[in-house]
Amino acid sequence: MTTLTGGEAIVSGLVAHGVDTVFGLPGAQVYGLFDAFHQAQLKVIGARHEQACGYMAFGYARSSGRPGVFSVVPGPGVLNASAALLTAFGCNEPVLCVTGQVPTQFLGKGRGHLHEMPDQLATLRTYVKWADRIEYPGNAPTVVARAFQEMMSGRRGPASVEMPWDVFTQRADTAAAQVLEPLPAPQPDPDLVKQAATQIKASKAPMIFVGSGAIEAGEEILELAEMIDAPVVAFRSGRGIVSNAHELGLTMAAAYKLWPTTDLMIAIGTRARAAGIRLPLALSTERTEIHSDRHRFGRDAPARRRCRDCRRRQRRDRRSHCSREEGRLCEEPWPARRDPRGHRGRASGDPAHPATDGVSEHPARGAAGERDRHR
Repeated sequence: MTTLTGGEAIVSGLVAHGVDTVFGLPGAQVYGLFDAFHQAQLKVIGARHEQACGYMAFGYARSSGRPGVFSVVPGPGVLNASAALLTAFGCNEPVLCVTGQVPTQFLGKGRGHLHEMPDQLATLRTYVKWADRIEYPGNAPTVVARAFQEMMSGRRGPASVEMPWDVFTQRADTAAAQVLEPLPAPQPDPDLVKQAATQIKASKAPMIFVGSGAIEAGEEILELAEMIDAPVVAFRSGRGIVSNAHELGLTMAAAYKLWPTTDLMIAIGTRARAAGIRLPLALSTERTEIHSDRHRFGRDAPARRRCRDCRRRQRRDRRSHCSREEGRLCEEPWPARRDPRGHRGRASGDPAHPATDGVSEHPARGAAGERDRHR
């Protein structure tokens, strides 16, 4: 046990989780926390508005893959930063908001203390994945560890912790900071995995849509796309999961041209709103959804196949199933493939247009070669 202030106990937990940069706008309620930032030599990047602090933390998480942390005053400060927290929630980014509260003796009294809200914690819980209050310095290691555990488990998202004004400078014996393992991923349903694999195998012109929920699964998605020769389409938050420089990475404009003959949409970690708004969904188009959050199924459009599982594990199991006994999907010649530029591809076995190793060449591959010759 070590005697620490509430602010020092929080910072100890942040450091244990690899945090070295914090974005923040200090105020009276959180001076004890910012003093602890300075003592721990964390890099603090300031701003002139709380929303900027939140969005800098969001950008940090988005670009680095590590949790972004910011600190603002309670009440109006938290509300000013709420736009960034909501963006992090919608984009599945781990962003931690560390804020203050009125002094302990004023909690829940409604006496109009500086920046007091009727129930700040309840308000925070409406737009972050997880939120809690640290009422004593000794509680800080566990609460901070739980915040990181929730942010990084399953469908990632923002979290928030608050501490009363006086507790930031209150000293108490505090246990060492701890790091908790991620919460267990949901187990795949073997029957649904098999159904999805059968559906994909029967498809002649599948199209994969990806969103920010699939950011951590880029390699698996590309492997699946190459196996079934399916273009991968992203709109906004899913850009870069499969690069547009890759022959199977398409923009929405290219997808629009292929859409009329697409017979299966595979939605991975996405709400597929772009497909629903910008592409006319034909009644004959099948749809398979893959999410790490079971609550997402069926919210945007009815799915014929629902696969509830950790993204990586489910795609791995499905690839394994497709490769057993029935033969690898990519070893079967496809019919003429469509090209977003309006050309037609040739299936393997066409003597006029031979393909390599018995696998049909993706039409974009030839176009890329043509561009290279003219450079």
